[in-house]
Amino acid sequence: MKALKIFAHIAMVMVLTAISQLGGIAWVAARFLPKYRFPGFLTFYAVLSVAAVYVAPMTGRVPLSCMSDETSPGSSPFFCALNRHYVTPELKAVLSDLSADLNEAHPGTQLRVLDAGFPFLEGFPLLPHLSHDDGLKADIALFYKDDTGNYLPGRTRSPIGYFAFEQGPAFCESRLLTLRWDLDALQPLWPGWSLDEARTRSALEILSSDPHVDRVFVEPHLKERVGIMFSKVRFQGCRAARHDDHIHMQVKS
Repeated sequence: MKALKIFAHIAMVMVLTAISQLGGIAWVAARFLPKYRFPGFLTFYAVLSVAAVYVAPMTGRVPLSCMSDETSPGSSPFFCALNRHYVTPELKAVLSDLSADLNEAHPGTQLRVLDAGFPFLEGFPLLPHLSHDDGLKADIALFYKDDTGNYLPGRTRSPIGYFAFEQGPAFCESRLLTLRWDLDALQPLWPGWSLDEARTRSALEILSSDPHVDRVFVEPHLKERVGIMFSKVRFQGCRAARHDDHIHMQVKS
């Protein structure tokens, strides 16, 4: 029984570290408070997360805002709570420029960032992504319209912005070692909003013309659908996750 408890604690440390980087440390610290372990975990985790906001810039990462609006890009409280909203100052500047340019082209647009990076340690993986380990990458939510054609500021079809796929021709065969999930069972759960093609096209055009941007990943059918031909916008490959529920972008190192 003792061995099982030790294994369970190790598993919790691994899971919490994988999803939030700092959660494993908070879990270990809370073990020294036998009577208040869960409240202690929440307290330690909150203190570590707040401290990261001030310490991470000393190591080259800065946090994005936890709310998006018409004037600046932002992540969501969900990704902020997991410390997955950190980027380099260069990437933050590119996202700020993108937000401003989008609002000039389409007033009222909110740029919502999904997964970006952890606050510390270059090379530390941001699972389940194959990259996102250096603060130079960020995922951007797609833009949507409701049934009447009105833009939905900052809204996404799924609660976290991922896994609500725009359907189109696929070029990948089924294989064992892949992160390319179709998640067909989830698709009927999402609202039937339509893609705002004008805003999506503008976002891809702005990113493609920015000299600081290295590459942008979307599915080929989505690139064709919005009429983008820029070489910076490319297919991420068949082993990576689908990119027709978000836009992946990265800046030059």
